[in-house]
Amino acid sequence: MDFKEIATVSGKGGLFTVVAPTRGGVILETMDDQKKKLVVNMNSKVSILGEISIYTTDAEGSCPLDVVMRKIHAEFDGDTGLTSSSDTEELKSFLKHVLPEYDEERVYVSDIKKLVTWYNLLSATHPQVFEESTEEKEAESKD
Repeated sequence: MDFKEIATVSGKGGLFTVVAPTRGGVILETMDDQKKKLVVNMNSKVSILGEISIYTTDAEGSCPLDVVMRKIHAEFDGDTGLTSSSDTEELKSFLKHVLPEYDEERVYVSDIKKLVTWYNLLSATHPQVFEESTEEKEAESKD
């Protein structure tokens, strides 16, 4: 499993695994212990984690979410000590520590809360997602 197989749905809490496309949308499965299936139509806002980025102030302008999550995992190894109800300044300093060039004007505290919540869920249920695939390693070695 990698970040291209994990989705979030606007208006629904948590993360979902992409099961299969349908004619009118996609079938998702919750990543918690209940493993409930959900069919979302094309009108729903579904975002794939592999396509999400965090705004930065560097020349690139953004950093992919999977890169940020892997940095968090390398630094904290599954235990950030934070939750979505942590102090605002604590959340900001956490992201500043992990991604010093993040754009403080365009990245809201609610975004950092989602990042922490998603990281905590993935590290608890699917820690293998933070390991780089062999394809990614080969692509990096070619660069």
